[in-house]
Amino acid sequence: MIRLLAGRLVQIAVTLALLSLAMFLLIGLMPGDPIDLALAGDPRLTAEDAARLRALHGLDQPLLTRYFAWAAALLRGEFGYSRLFAQPVAQIIGPALVSTLVLLGAAVAVSALIGLLLGALAAMRPRFAPVADTIAILGQSAPSFWLGILLIIVFAVTLGWLPAGGSAEEGGWEAVRFLVLPVATLAMANLAAYARHSAAELTQVLRAPWITAARARGVGEMRLLLRHAAPNAAVPVLQVAALDAGSLVGGALITETLFARPGMGKLIYDAVMGNDTNLALVALLLVALVTMLATLAADLGQRALDPRLA
Repeated sequence: MIRLLAGRLVQIAVTLALLSLAMFLLIGLMPGDPIDLALAGDPRLTAEDAARLRALHGLDQPLLTRYFAWAAALLRGEFGYSRLFAQPVAQIIGPALVSTLVLLGAAVAVSALIGLLLGALAAMRPRFAPVADTIAILGQSAPSFWLGILLIIVFAVTLGWLPAGGSAEEGGWEAVRFLVLPVATLAMANLAAYARHSAAELTQVLRAPWITAARARGVGEMRLLLRHAAPNAAVPVLQVAALDAGSLVGGALITETLFARPGMGKLIYDAVMGNDTNLALVALLLVALVTMLATLAADLGQRALDPRLA
């Protein structure tokens, strides 16, 4: 397990380095830079002023030279300054990351719980299988942005039960109300995989000879499911979680933008559209790191449940 962890951490570090280089080059090759925007916003600035500003910020250097200088500062823990928000990047990233992790955690919990319940019902009550399949297909086929807009129209605009977007300034029940629609949008798209894989795996496990022997000894169905079948079926479910980590994080970014929730998705959108290079690069790298760490956690969970994979 330690060898696996060390190897995966090295892979994550190399991947982040290559991603940072690719993103820096792509953003650096985009037309315009912060100095061009400053010139457009203040006609009093002259060409000489622009040249001095470019030299001051290192924008007159070759792109690779700027990348290595930026990467060295990043390794020292210097994330730079956000031109768009006029604050240090570290102060902006923290609250946005917490907001995104809360959304992701709630969505994973809801989708896994409902998906596993649907899968268990389909496995133990075969007549319920078509209903579970229909719910799974609907969740899998509905695009997140379309489902989010539909939920806003129904529950925020028409019924007025829930806020259409944003976030609560205080915690408690009000914060939960702002979370309901984003979590439902994100969870609906992911519960299908949990439901279908758990149903298939539980159906196979419940037909195993040792399950039949447990039934013959008088073990109850609920205990049989929770104590015997569920742990064995959890390995492929965690595998699905590992494979879907990237799409889950990507879906969270889209959902946050749709619901104007102040998380990493909206932050990245604002940074890219506002040509805020420092903020965009750090935010994108942080999202990539969260995705890879989530995949690693799911892999370690699989090996903890099934020693044969170690």
